[in-house]
Amino acid sequence: MVQAIEPITRPFDAVVELPGSKSYTNRALLVAALARGRSHITDALSSDDTHYMRRALEALGVHIEADAALENFEVDGIDGRFPASEATLNIGNAGTAARFLTAAVALGHGTFVVDGSEAMRKRPIQPLIDGLAQLGVDIEAREGNGCPPVVVRASGIAGGRAKVRGDISSQYFSALLMAAPYAAQDVEIEVDGELVSAPYVTMTLSTMAEFGVTAERDGDRWFRVPAGQRYEARSYAVEPDASGASYFFAAAAVTGGRVVVPRLGSRSAQGDLGLLDVLERMGCEVHIEADSISVRGPAQLRAVDAEFSRMGDVATTLMAIAPFADGPVTVRGIAQTHYEESDRPVAAATELKRMGIRLDESWDALTIYPGTPQPCEVQTYDDHRMAMSFAVTGLRASGIRIAHPECVSKTFPEYFEVLRGLTA
Repeated sequence: MVQAIEPITRPFDAVVELPGSKSYTNRALLVAALARGRSHITDALSSDDTHYMRRALEALGVHIEADAALENFEVDGIDGRFPASEATLNIGNAGTAARFLTAAVALGHGTFVVDGSEAMRKRPIQPLIDGLAQLGVDIEAREGNGCPPVVVRASGIAGGRAKVRGDISSQYFSALLMAAPYAAQDVEIEVDGELVSAPYVTMTLSTMAEFGVTAERDGDRWFRVPAGQRYEARSYAVEPDASGASYFFAAAAVTGGRVVVPRLGSRSAQGDLGLLDVLERMGCEVHIEADSISVRGPAQLRAVDAEFSRMGDVATTLMAIAPFADGPVTVRGIAQTHYEESDRPVAAATELKRMGIRLDESWDALTIYPGTPQPCEVQTYDDHRMAMSFAVTGLRASGIRIAHPECVSKTFPEYFEVLRGLTA
Protein backbone atom coordinates (compact mmCIF):
# COMPACT_ATOMS: atom_id res chain seq x y z
CA MET A 1 0.00 0.00 0.00
CA VAL A 2 1.20 3.53 -0.83
CA GLN A 3 -0.16 6.86 0.37
CA ALA A 4 0.21 9.79 -2.05
CA ILE A 5 0.59 13.18 -0.39
CA GLU A 6 -0.99 16.21 -2.03
CA PRO A 7 0.99 19.45 -1.70
CA ILE A 8 -0.72 22.40 0.00
CA THR A 9 -0.80 25.28 -2.45
CA ARG A 10 -2.08 28.04 -0.16
CA PRO A 11 -1.68 28.78 3.54
CA PHE A 12 -4.20 27.10 5.81
CA ASP A 13 -5.63 28.08 9.18
CA ALA A 14 -6.70 24.97 11.09
CA VAL A 15 -7.55 23.71 14.55
CA VAL A 16 -6.28 20.17 15.02
CA GLU A 17 -7.71 17.92 17.72
CA LEU A 18 -5.08 15.31 18.54
CA PRO A 19 -5.36 11.91 20.23
CA GLY A 20 -3.97 11.30 23.69
CA SER A 21 -0.29 10.87 24.40
CA LYS A 22 1.03 7.34 23.94
CA SER A 23 3.61 7.96 26.64
CA TYR A 24 1.07 9.12 29.21
CA THR A 25 -1.50 6.48 28.23
CA ASN A 26 0.88 3.56 28.79
CA ARG A 27 2.23 5.06 32.00
CA ALA A 28 -1.28 5.62 33.31
CA LEU A 29 -2.44 2.11 32.38
CA LEU A 30 0.47 0.51 34.23
CA VAL A 31 0.31 2.71 37.31
CA ALA A 32 -3.48 2.30 37.53
CA ALA A 33 -3.00 -1.47 37.29
CA LEU A 34 -0.55 -1.40 40.20
CA ALA A 35 -2.75 0.90 42.31
CA ARG A 36 -5.32 0.16 45.00
CA GLY A 37 -8.89 0.57 43.75
CA ARG A 38 -10.55 1.42 40.45
CA SER A 39 -9.09 4.15 38.26
CA HIS A 40 -10.83 6.01 35.43
CA ILE A 41 -8.56 6.91 32.50
CA THR A 42 -10.07 9.23 29.90
CA ASP A 43 -8.97 10.70 26.55
CA ALA A 44 -6.44 7.89 26.16
CA LEU A 45 -4.74 6.98 22.91
CA SER A 46 -6.20 4.05 20.99
CA SER A 47 -3.30 2.61 18.98
CA ASP A 48 -1.24 -0.53 18.51
CA ASP A 49 1.16 0.36 21.34
CA THR A 50 -1.58 1.02 23.89
CA HIS A 51 -3.50 -2.09 22.81
CA TYR A 52 -0.39 -4.19 23.47
CA MET A 53 -0.05 -2.70 26.95
CA ARG A 54 -3.71 -3.26 27.79
CA ARG A 55 -3.71 -6.85 26.55
CA ALA A 56 -0.51 -7.63 28.45
CA LEU A 57 -1.96 -6.28 31.70
CA GLU A 58 -5.08 -8.37 31.16
CA ALA A 59 -2.89 -11.45 30.62
CA LEU A 60 -1.33 -10.70 34.01
CA GLY A 61 -4.77 -10.79 35.63
CA VAL A 62 -5.71 -7.09 35.65
CA HIS A 63 -9.39 -6.36 34.95
CA ILE A 64 -9.77 -3.51 32.45
CA GLU A 65 -13.02 -2.25 30.92
CA ALA A 66 -12.84 -0.09 27.80
CA ASP A 67 -15.39 1.91 25.84
CA ALA A 68 -16.10 1.12 22.20
CA ALA A 69 -13.48 3.59 20.95
CA LEU A 70 -10.83 2.25 23.38
CA GLU A 71 -10.19 5.79 24.60
CA ASN A 72 -11.63 5.50 28.12
CA PHE A 73 -10.71 2.76 30.58
CA GLU A 74 -11.81 1.49 33.97
CA VAL A 75 -8.84 -0.26 35.59
CA ASP A 76 -9.17 -2.39 38.72
CA GLY A 77 -5.79 -2.13 40.42
CA ILE A 78 -4.06 -5.16 41.96
CA ASP A 79 -2.15 -3.30 44.71
CA GLY A 80 1.29 -4.19 43.42
CA ARG A 81 0.87 -7.95 42.97
CA PHE A 82 -0.21 -9.45 39.65
CA PRO A 83 -2.61 -12.41 40.03
CA ALA A 84 -0.96 -14.46 37.26
CA SER A 85 1.96 -16.72 38.18
CA GLU A 86 3.12 -17.17 34.60
CA ALA A 87 2.57 -15.45 31.28
CA THR A 88 4.22 -14.84 27.93
CA LEU A 89 3.56 -11.24 26.95
CA ASN A 90 3.68 -10.38 23.24
CA ILE A 91 4.15 -6.63 22.99
CA GLY A 92 4.78 -6.28 19.25
CA ASN A 93 7.21 -3.41 18.70
CA ALA A 94 5.92 -1.30 21.60
CA GLY A 95 9.03 -0.09 23.37
CA THR A 96 7.21 1.45 26.34
CA ALA A 97 5.26 -1.76 26.95
CA ALA A 98 8.39 -3.91 26.67
CA ARG A 99 10.50 -1.88 29.08
CA PHE A 100 7.75 -0.97 31.57
CA LEU A 101 6.37 -4.49 31.85
CA THR A 102 9.80 -6.10 32.21
CA ALA A 103 10.25 -4.20 35.48
CA ALA A 104 6.63 -4.49 36.60
CA VAL A 105 6.37 -8.29 36.30
CA ALA A 106 9.35 -8.59 38.65
CA LEU A 107 6.94 -7.56 41.43
CA GLY A 108 4.99 -10.78 40.93
CA HIS A 109 5.75 -14.37 41.82
CA GLY A 110 6.31 -16.78 38.96
CA THR A 111 7.92 -16.94 35.53
CA PHE A 112 7.17 -14.29 32.94
CA VAL A 113 8.43 -13.84 29.40
CA VAL A 114 8.35 -10.46 27.64
CA ASP A 115 8.64 -10.94 23.88
CA GLY A 116 7.68 -9.07 20.72
CA SER A 117 8.07 -8.72 16.99
CA GLU A 118 11.24 -9.38 15.02
CA ALA A 119 11.96 -5.65 15.19
CA MET A 120 11.55 -5.66 18.99
CA ARG A 121 13.97 -8.57 19.21
CA LYS A 122 16.64 -6.22 17.85
CA ARG A 123 15.99 -3.40 20.34
CA PRO A 124 18.39 -3.31 23.31
CA ILE A 125 17.09 -3.93 26.82
CA GLN A 126 20.27 -5.11 28.58
CA PRO A 127 20.74 -1.92 30.68
CA LEU A 128 17.29 -2.50 32.21
CA ILE A 129 18.10 -6.18 32.80
CA ASP A 130 21.32 -5.13 34.55
CA GLY A 131 19.47 -2.58 36.68
CA LEU A 132 16.85 -5.09 37.80
CA ALA A 133 19.54 -7.67 38.57
CA GLN A 134 21.26 -5.14 40.84
CA LEU A 135 17.92 -4.76 42.67
CA GLY A 136 17.69 -8.50 43.33
CA VAL A 137 15.69 -9.73 40.32
CA ASP A 138 16.42 -13.06 38.58
CA ILE A 139 16.27 -11.98 34.95
CA GLU A 140 17.97 -12.68 31.64
CA ALA A 141 17.72 -12.07 27.89
CA ARG A 142 16.88 -15.57 26.68
CA GLU A 143 18.98 -15.39 23.51
CA GLY A 144 21.94 -13.84 25.31
CA ASN A 145 22.05 -10.84 22.98
CA GLY A 146 20.72 -8.16 25.32
CA CYS A 147 17.39 -7.95 23.49
CA PRO A 148 13.96 -9.56 24.02
CA PRO A 149 12.70 -12.13 24.70
CA VAL A 150 13.35 -11.48 28.40
CA VAL A 151 12.71 -14.11 31.05
CA VAL A 152 11.86 -12.90 34.56
CA ARG A 153 11.75 -15.47 37.38
CA ALA A 154 9.94 -13.17 39.73
CA SER A 155 9.83 -13.13 43.52
CA GLY A 156 9.48 -9.41 44.12
CA ILE A 157 12.06 -6.61 43.93
CA ALA A 158 14.43 -6.48 46.90
CA GLY A 159 15.45 -2.87 46.32
CA GLY A 160 18.74 -1.16 47.01
CA ARG A 161 20.95 0.72 44.60
CA ALA A 162 21.38 0.31 40.84
CA LYS A 163 23.63 2.08 38.35
CA VAL A 164 22.11 2.10 34.86
CA ARG A 165 23.50 3.21 31.53
CA GLY A 166 21.70 6.37 30.39
CA ASP A 167 22.73 6.92 26.79
CA ILE A 168 20.37 4.48 25.02
CA SER A 169 16.88 4.98 26.43
CA SER A 170 15.19 6.84 29.28
CA GLN A 171 12.54 4.11 29.30
CA TYR A 172 14.82 1.92 31.42
CA PHE A 173 14.64 4.50 34.19
CA SER A 174 10.91 5.04 33.83
CA ALA A 175 10.38 1.28 34.11
CA LEU A 176 12.43 1.00 37.30
CA LEU A 177 10.84 4.06 38.87
CA MET A 178 7.25 2.96 38.29
CA ALA A 179 7.88 -0.46 39.86
CA ALA A 180 10.04 0.89 42.69
CA PRO A 181 7.32 1.80 45.27
CA TYR A 182 6.56 -1.91 45.73
CA ALA A 183 10.17 -2.99 46.35
CA ALA A 184 11.01 -4.35 49.80
CA GLN A 185 13.53 -1.55 50.41
CA ASP A 186 14.13 1.94 49.07
CA VAL A 187 15.28 2.05 45.44
CA GLU A 188 18.10 4.35 44.35
CA ILE A 189 19.01 4.65 40.68
CA GLU A 190 22.21 6.30 39.52
CA VAL A 191 22.58 7.37 35.90
CA ASP A 192 25.75 6.08 34.26
CA GLY A 193 26.71 8.75 31.72
CA GLU A 194 24.23 11.13 30.08
CA LEU A 195 20.50 10.54 30.42
CA VAL A 196 18.97 10.88 26.96
CA SER A 197 15.34 11.99 26.54
CA ALA A 198 15.32 13.05 30.19
CA PRO A 199 11.94 14.86 29.96
CA TYR A 200 10.28 11.44 29.63
CA VAL A 201 11.50 10.58 33.12
CA THR A 202 9.93 13.81 34.35
CA MET A 203 6.68 12.64 32.73
CA THR A 204 7.01 9.35 34.59
CA LEU A 205 7.55 11.05 37.94
CA SER A 206 4.59 13.37 37.33
CA THR A 207 2.34 10.39 36.54
CA MET A 208 3.52 8.62 39.69
CA ALA A 209 2.79 11.74 41.72
CA GLU A 210 -0.72 12.00 40.25
CA PHE A 211 -1.37 8.51 41.66
CA GLY A 212 0.12 9.36 45.07
CA VAL A 213 3.77 8.25 44.94
CA THR A 214 6.65 10.67 45.47
CA ALA A 215 10.27 10.32 44.41
CA GLU A 216 13.45 12.28 44.99
CA ARG A 217 15.90 13.32 42.30
CA ASP A 218 19.21 15.08 41.83
CA GLY A 219 18.74 16.55 38.38
CA ASP A 220 19.22 13.82 35.79
CA ARG A 221 21.92 12.04 37.78
CA TRP A 222 20.17 10.21 40.62
CA PHE A 223 16.67 9.12 41.67
CA ARG A 224 15.29 7.62 44.87
CA VAL A 225 11.88 6.09 45.60
CA PRO A 226 11.20 5.39 49.28
CA ALA A 227 9.70 1.98 49.95
CA GLY A 228 6.27 1.45 51.48
CA GLN A 229 4.38 3.78 49.14
CA ARG A 230 1.34 2.66 47.17
CA TYR A 231 -0.40 4.07 44.12
CA GLU A 232 -3.98 5.14 44.85
CA ALA A 233 -6.72 4.89 42.24
CA ARG A 234 -7.97 8.12 40.71
CA SER A 235 -9.55 9.72 37.65
CA TYR A 236 -6.90 10.65 35.13
CA ALA A 237 -7.27 12.56 31.83
CA VAL A 238 -4.56 11.97 29.22
CA GLU A 239 -3.32 15.09 27.46
CA PRO A 240 -2.70 15.20 23.68
CA ASP A 241 0.50 13.77 22.28
CA ALA A 242 3.27 16.33 21.72
CA SER A 243 5.13 14.01 19.35
CA GLY A 244 2.00 13.74 17.21
CA ALA A 245 1.54 17.49 17.38
CA SER A 246 5.04 18.02 15.97
CA TYR A 247 3.96 17.01 12.46
CA PHE A 248 1.24 19.65 12.38
CA PHE A 249 3.55 22.32 13.76
CA ALA A 250 5.99 21.34 10.99
CA ALA A 251 3.17 21.42 8.40
CA ALA A 252 2.49 25.04 9.30
CA ALA A 253 6.22 25.80 9.20
CA VAL A 254 6.76 24.57 5.62
CA THR A 255 3.56 25.94 4.07
CA GLY A 256 3.25 29.33 5.76
CA GLY A 257 0.00 28.16 7.32
CA ARG A 258 -1.27 28.36 10.88
CA VAL A 259 -2.26 25.51 13.18
CA VAL A 260 -3.79 25.54 16.65
CA VAL A 261 -3.61 22.48 18.91
CA PRO A 262 -6.07 22.65 21.84
CA ARG A 263 -5.64 20.97 25.27
CA LEU A 264 -1.84 21.11 25.04
CA GLY A 265 0.03 24.03 26.52
CA SER A 266 2.45 25.52 28.99
CA ARG A 267 1.54 23.10 31.79
CA SER A 268 2.72 20.07 29.80
CA ALA A 269 5.85 18.18 30.85
CA GLN A 270 6.29 16.58 27.40
CA GLY A 271 9.83 17.24 26.26
CA ASP A 272 8.97 17.01 22.57
CA LEU A 273 7.44 20.47 22.83
CA GLY A 274 11.06 21.63 22.71
CA LEU A 275 10.68 21.48 18.93
CA LEU A 276 8.69 24.71 19.24
CA ASP A 277 11.84 26.56 20.30
CA VAL A 278 13.62 25.25 17.21
CA LEU A 279 10.76 26.28 14.90
CA GLU A 280 10.71 29.74 16.48
CA ARG A 281 14.42 30.09 15.73
CA MET A 282 13.61 29.13 12.15
CA GLY A 283 11.18 32.05 11.85
CA CYS A 284 7.84 30.61 12.96
CA GLU A 285 5.44 32.56 15.16
CA VAL A 286 4.79 30.39 18.22
CA HIS A 287 2.22 31.15 20.91
CA ILE A 288 1.95 28.86 23.93
CA GLU A 289 -1.02 29.35 26.23
CA ALA A 290 -2.07 27.35 29.28
CA ASP A 291 -4.33 25.10 27.19
CA SER A 292 -3.40 25.65 23.52
CA ILE A 293 -0.46 26.09 21.18
CA SER A 294 -0.44 27.89 17.84
CA VAL A 295 2.25 27.96 15.16
CA ARG A 296 2.34 30.10 12.02
CA GLY A 297 4.98 29.41 9.38
CA PRO A 298 7.18 32.11 7.81
CA ALA A 299 7.63 32.95 4.15
CA GLN A 300 11.06 31.30 4.33
CA LEU A 301 12.41 28.96 6.99
CA ARG A 302 15.83 29.90 8.38
CA ALA A 303 18.74 27.52 8.85
CA VAL A 304 19.31 26.20 12.36
CA ASP A 305 21.67 24.05 14.40
CA ALA A 306 19.63 22.20 17.02
CA GLU A 307 20.19 19.64 19.78
CA PHE A 308 17.77 16.71 20.14
CA SER A 309 19.22 14.49 22.87
CA ARG A 310 16.27 15.42 25.11
CA MET A 311 13.59 15.07 22.40
CA GLY A 312 14.75 12.34 20.02
CA ASP A 313 11.24 11.41 18.84
CA VAL A 314 10.88 14.69 16.95
CA ALA A 315 14.34 14.77 15.38
CA THR A 316 12.96 13.12 12.25
CA THR A 317 10.27 15.80 12.07
CA LEU A 318 12.94 18.46 11.61
CA MET A 319 14.94 16.30 9.19
CA ALA A 320 11.88 16.01 6.94
CA ILE A 321 11.42 19.79 6.60
CA ALA A 322 15.12 20.75 6.67
CA PRO A 323 15.53 20.93 2.85
CA PHE A 324 13.16 23.92 2.76
CA ALA A 325 15.37 26.15 4.95
CA ASP A 326 17.55 28.90 3.52
CA GLY A 327 20.77 27.20 4.63
CA PRO A 328 22.12 24.00 6.18
CA VAL A 329 20.11 22.51 9.05
CA THR A 330 22.07 20.46 11.59
CA VAL A 331 20.22 17.96 13.79
CA ARG A 332 22.45 16.91 16.70
CA GLY A 333 22.16 14.61 19.70
CA ILE A 334 20.50 11.78 17.78
CA ALA A 335 22.72 8.81 18.70
CA GLN A 336 19.98 7.19 20.80
CA THR A 337 17.57 7.22 17.85
CA HIS A 338 19.61 4.51 16.11
CA TYR A 339 17.80 2.12 18.51
CA GLU A 340 14.19 3.03 17.78
CA GLU A 341 11.60 1.25 15.60
CA SER A 342 14.12 1.77 12.79
CA ASP A 343 17.67 3.09 12.70
CA ARG A 344 16.19 6.54 12.23
CA PRO A 345 19.27 8.64 11.35
CA VAL A 346 20.29 6.10 8.70
CA ALA A 347 16.73 5.66 7.44
CA ALA A 348 16.10 9.42 7.18
CA ALA A 349 19.45 10.04 5.49
CA THR A 350 18.77 7.26 2.99
CA GLU A 351 15.37 8.67 2.02
CA LEU A 352 16.59 12.26 1.80
CA LYS A 353 19.38 11.18 -0.53
CA ARG A 354 16.85 9.29 -2.66
CA MET A 355 15.00 12.63 -2.98
CA GLY A 356 18.20 14.23 -4.24
CA ILE A 357 18.99 16.12 -1.03
CA ARG A 358 22.64 16.56 -0.08
CA LEU A 359 23.65 15.90 3.51
CA ASP A 360 26.54 15.13 5.83
CA GLU A 361 26.07 12.37 8.38
CA SER A 362 27.80 11.09 11.49
CA TRP A 363 26.70 8.80 14.32
CA ASP A 364 25.25 11.66 16.37
CA ALA A 365 24.28 14.29 13.77
CA LEU A 366 22.92 15.01 10.31
CA THR A 367 23.51 18.23 8.39
CA ILE A 368 20.93 18.67 5.63
CA TYR A 369 21.44 21.18 2.83
CA PRO A 370 18.72 23.17 1.04
CA GLY A 371 17.17 21.63 -2.02
CA THR A 372 13.97 20.68 -3.78
CA PRO A 373 12.96 17.11 -2.88
CA GLN A 374 12.39 15.09 -6.04
CA PRO A 375 9.40 12.75 -6.46
CA CYS A 376 9.99 9.67 -4.36
CA GLU A 377 8.27 6.69 -2.79
CA VAL A 378 9.53 7.07 0.77
CA GLN A 379 10.36 3.78 2.47
CA THR A 380 9.17 3.79 6.07
CA TYR A 381 11.02 0.79 7.58
CA ASP A 382 7.90 -0.13 9.56
CA ASP A 383 8.51 3.05 11.57
CA HIS A 384 5.54 5.31 12.28
CA ARG A 385 7.72 8.39 12.72
CA MET A 386 9.35 7.97 9.32
CA ALA A 387 5.91 7.81 7.71
CA MET A 388 4.47 10.80 9.57
CA SER A 389 7.56 12.98 9.20
CA PHE A 390 8.05 12.55 5.47
CA ALA A 391 4.36 12.98 4.78
CA VAL A 392 4.98 16.59 5.87
CA THR A 393 7.70 16.86 3.19
CA GLY A 394 4.99 16.04 0.66
CA LEU A 395 2.91 19.03 1.75
CA ARG A 396 5.54 21.24 0.11
CA ALA A 397 7.16 19.00 -2.54
CA SER A 398 5.29 17.28 -5.37
CA GLY A 399 5.34 13.56 -5.98
CA ILE A 400 6.00 12.31 -2.44
CA ARG A 401 4.41 8.94 -1.70
CA ILE A 402 4.60 7.07 1.60
CA ALA A 403 5.14 3.31 1.43
CA HIS A 404 3.32 1.15 3.99
CA PRO A 405 1.45 4.07 5.58
CA GLU A 406 -0.45 1.66 7.83
CA CYS A 407 2.57 1.66 10.19
CA VAL A 408 1.20 4.89 11.72
CA SER A 409 -1.32 2.71 13.59
CA LYS A 410 1.43 2.22 16.17
CA THR A 411 0.69 5.61 17.72
CA PHE A 412 -1.67 7.65 15.47
CA PRO A 413 -4.06 5.51 13.40
CA GLU A 414 -5.99 8.51 12.00
CA TYR A 415 -2.89 10.48 11.06
CA PHE A 416 -3.44 10.74 7.31
CA GLU A 417 -7.09 11.68 7.73
CA VAL A 418 -6.14 14.46 10.15
CA LEU A 419 -3.36 15.62 7.82
CA ARG A 420 -5.81 15.87 4.90
CA GLY A 421 -8.11 17.84 7.15
CA LEU A 422 -5.67 20.76 7.22
CA THR A 423 -7.08 22.02 3.95
CA ALA A 424 -10.70 20.97 4.50
